[in-house]
Amino acid sequence: MSEVPIGVVTVSDRAAAGVYEDKGGPGIETALKAILATPWRPVRRLVPDSRETIAAALRELADVERCSLILVTGGTGPGPRDVTPEATADVCDRIMPGFGEAMRARSLLEVPTAILSRQIAGLRGRSLIVNLPGRPAAIRVCLDAVFPAIPYCLDLAGGDRLETNSEICQTFRPKA
Repeated sequence: MSEVPIGVVTVSDRAAAGVYEDKGGPGIETALKAILATPWRPVRRLVPDSRETIAAALRELADVERCSLILVTGGTGPGPRDVTPEATADVCDRIMPGFGEAMRARSLLEVPTAILSRQIAGLRGRSLIVNLPGRPAAIRVCLDAVFPAIPYCLDLAGGDRLETNSEICQTFRPKA
């Protein structure tokens, strides 16, 4: 079985400039190593907080690299440079509001500032793009909240089939 490509995008001016260590991308990869049973490989991008640059990276990962799942960390807060949700909406054919709602609801159990998060998710063709927070601990909380639905979403969108480690994540798929 060949490895499924999964887009891992870190959005950070400082990390892209090399003045700050990227902790978000590695946080996503650590979570995926625990969650996924399917062989996969990260297709990494590290981009500054620029709407056009983020959108270009997402288009490339979906259309050229053929990543069915693209996870984006950073740029989802209320700051003036936080434009990840707008860039995501720019490239998506359809927005999937339940993902952002579920991540915020779960995160609110941890910290009251989770309400400030503007994470969204959407589909571009057969690719699901999910915005995540920037901190590794928060990334894991959010992935745990939504990952049970991701494999079935990809099935419906015509993306790659993903299986999860059932001890970590119980995937929901309707019984045939």
